[in-house]
Order: sequence, then structure tokens, then C-alpha cells
Amino acid sequence: MSEKIRVPRVGPGRPRTKPDSLAADKGYSSGPCRKYLRRRGIRHSLPEKTDSQAARLRKGSRGGRPPGFDEERYKKRNTVERAINRLKQSRAVATRYDKRGYVFLGTATTAALLIWLRS
Repeated sequence: MSEKIRVPRVGPGRPRTKPDSLAADKGYSSGPCRKYLRRRGIRHSLPEKTDSQAARLRKGSRGGRPPGFDEERYKKRNTVERAINRLKQSRAVATRYDKRGYVFLGTATTAALLIWLRS
């Protein structure tokens, strides 16, 4: 019997699947990605590519305003990503050979403990 993660419901109907916000790297800063997030009402923190920024500035007043960018949220994303990469240095966490969720949780906890003890 496998363990399933249950999302709590706020009311009747289907559980919520839309995230509150998104923080990603420059690879996702294209116009269609931003338009999709705006249409779905998802706040984002996507840094603008330097070539897109240069093209917008070259257009002058026709280039529009720069997209919003929350630097603090992006810094937090970087911190989380570095922590996950440190955990993945442990082969057992990176390959996830454990069949049961609780066994994998123990493996990840052990890897986190070793990182904490070494630092």
C-alpha cells in the first residue's frame, strides 16, 4: 500500500492545483511563459535575459516597461536550489532506489544530518 499526499480542500470540489507564485531562472523568462502565468494569475519572479533587456531598451518608449522582478524571492529560490543540490550529492537521495516513502524520508533525513554535521 503506497502513501498518497492529500491536498486539503478549502471547500467542496476539486483540490487547488494552482501555485501561489513561481520562481525560476532566465530560461523561462520568454514572452509566452510570462503571458501564460499572467493569464492564470500566478505571481512570478523571473529575471529578464540580457539580450531581451537590450532589445527592449533599443526600442525606446515603444519597448514597454521592464517586467517585475522580486530580487528577495529570487534569492530564496537560489538558497533552496543549492540545498537540494547538496542533498543530491548523496547517491541514495539522487537515485531514489527506496520503494517506500518513509524509507526515502529516512534516507533524505540522514543526508541532511550529515550535511549539517559537516558544516
